[in-house]
Amino acid sequence: MTRVKFIAEDGAEIAETAMVLPLLFMIIFAIFWFGRAFFIYSTITRAANAGAHAAALPGCATCAAGITPGQNAYNQIQTSLAAAHMDIAAAQPPVTTPNLLNCQTSQPVACDASPTNICVQENVNILPHGTVGGSGSICGVAVSFAYPFPFRLPFTSLGNIVIPAGAQVRMEAQ
Repeated sequence: MTRVKFIAEDGAEIAETAMVLPLLFMIIFAIFWFGRAFFIYSTITRAANAGAHAAALPGCATCAAGITPGQNAYNQIQTSLAAAHMDIAAAQPPVTTPNLLNCQTSQPVACDASPTNICVQENVNILPHGTVGGSGSICGVAVSFAYPFPFRLPFTSLGNIVIPAGAQVRMEAQ
């Protein structure tokens, strides 16, 4: 028995492929760009945490005299970003400065101006995990900054997005 081929079916596979391929490529690009954004987010969060730990140290035997905790934080963040092949010069100040209060005076603490584009707040009240409200706060250091990410997905209006990073660490004893 022979099969009769209808003329209307010629090229249907090509038309279906032409409709599906752009969607498939867009999904693949989205997976790539979301993966890249997540990589940047995890890297800058880890760098902020390392910077906060460096700023919380009471002193550094190998550091030069006169280095501030803010400079220690900046140096550690620079090292962490360089290890991930990211540029510290692209770091931006946080979109909103964390509203943290001084441990002794309960006054708002401004960002340390010494590290470029990195907000370091020393001697601030931070809450341990699981603590609600003002009770149980401890004195620590907060580090925050933002990093731009060029989110380029075809056929979308997304441009640069700014990914925030921040960490709080208790002050180390002398």
